[in-house]
Amino acid sequence: MSQPNGGDLLVALLRDLGVDTVFGVVSVHNLPLVEAVDRDLRFVPVRHEATAVNAADGHGRARGGIGCALTSTGTGAGNAAGSLIESLATGSRVLHVTGQIDSHHLGAGRGYIHETRDQLGMLRAVSAHAAAVPDAASAGRVLRDAADHLRGPAGGPASVEWPIDLQYAPQDPSALPAARPAPEPVRPAADALDAAADALAAARRPLVWAGGGATTAGPALAALLDKAGAGLLTSNSGRGAVPETDDRCIGNFATTPTGRALLADADLLLTVGSHFRSNETADWSLQLPAVHLQIDHDPAALGRSYPATHPLHGDAATTLTALHDRLTARPAADTDPAWAARIREARESVRAELRDRIGPQAAICDAIRAALPPEAVLARDVTVPASSWGNRLLTIHHPHTNVFPRGGGIGQGLGMGIGAALATPDTPTLVMAGDGGLAVHLGELLTLAQERPRLTLVVFNDGGYGVLRNMQDRYFDRRSGVDLATPDFAALAHATGLPYARIATEDDAAPVLTAATASDGPTLVEVDLTALGPMKTPFTPPVALPAR
Repeated sequence: MSQPNGGDLLVALLRDLGVDTVFGVVSVHNLPLVEAVDRDLRFVPVRHEATAVNAADGHGRARGGIGCALTSTGTGAGNAAGSLIESLATGSRVLHVTGQIDSHHLGAGRGYIHETRDQLGMLRAVSAHAAAVPDAASAGRVLRDAADHLRGPAGGPASVEWPIDLQYAPQDPSALPAARPAPEPVRPAADALDAAADALAAARRPLVWAGGGATTAGPALAALLDKAGAGLLTSNSGRGAVPETDDRCIGNFATTPTGRALLADADLLLTVGSHFRSNETADWSLQLPAVHLQIDHDPAALGRSYPATHPLHGDAATTLTALHDRLTARPAADTDPAWAARIREARESVRAELRDRIGPQAAICDAIRAALPPEAVLARDVTVPASSWGNRLLTIHHPHTNVFPRGGGIGQGLGMGIGAALATPDTPTLVMAGDGGLAVHLGELLTLAQERPRLTLVVFNDGGYGVLRNMQDRYFDRRSGVDLATPDFAALAHATGLPYARIATEDDAAPVLTAATASDGPTLVEVDLTALGPMKTPFTPPVALPAR
């Protein structure tokens, strides 16, 4: 079309945001948007709307920016809802633009194709920001408001529904409203910082816990560790804030016996941007030191899960720097001379114990890390290998490489990995998935075959939902719903035009994964867990069950 329309307006916004790739499913109710993106940027036609959001999410995480997904109205927008919940739980920055029926049919309830009742209400429930385009003149402002939200400290998805007649309406992309100035980082009050710095200066055995909010504050966090003589625990989301090769980094091991013992002996804990999720605190049974400094940009998070003796409402990097500067000006207590050695010993022992428990899968963990450069993305779906050792033992060097569904839903890893791989085309990406989770969005193998990113998909095949199977075998008298039919992955790879390899022994791991990750395109690698052999200790999730 010669006259610019809503699609051109969207492209202008995306260019301003630095977004060059958009994921979605084309429809009669988003056609002008898809056409403009495909013409001027890159449109990736995934096979399901949930994957569109997951891929946009992974693309944004890997680049440290914003991702974009396009879906259709009604069922299409509904399909996206589950993945928007993931983005909301994570605070990842996804612009979700969905179609809507013609504006003059809205609310009539006449059964217009793709119509649904209160679509905007649904989007508000699963998005951090949601708005509708009410008329052609307002489209630019509605889009810009969504983008401004994405640039704020809280993140989370921003959804915009756009009636199809208003998408086709003439627009002037050059008149797109300018972005509002980014908000200044929040800084705690001076007296609160002074009191927290006094407590930190007096500590002899300090620990720091880095959550997802610490991942943008790595240098400031590392400097504070130096100044305070502290060891570092992390949540899964906080991994890579300081590279996990650092001797001070114990990592995502807080609920292990060693982690609990360290917390019991520490005389102060500083937490940065952690909401203390249930699965990382054993349903909040984890005991923290009595002196607890908590930094968070969200005031509602302070003291919500654990009491905070020194709540610090502020931006992570700004607050850590302010504490560091105050520590420099204060006489510090002598750190317990045995504390640094204790931290290093804990770091080594938790890893050695986990390697022993996972048995033959340790060879796969080692082969993955050896085959990939430090900057490679490790995308992990919810599956036994990811939950047991991928989320702890696979060394993470930078937060952008740590991609996984923080909300815990299965089936999202491949979509996230596709997005991340297209964001980092010069570096291999590896996805860890289970056969059960992969089956949720098996059609995305066709997206993988069509787009051909440099992605190695490692499918751990145990014939079903291994995590829940282990739970049922341990706590119940019978299995229910966990044993599933599994495809012939070699035939499936052949049918979709994907190279295939199989790991059945520990000796297979290094050569197979080295070759797969060195490829310029995708490879499907099946890990035959039956042939490989069981873990020494079956993994069960940290879920509390009522007494039976």
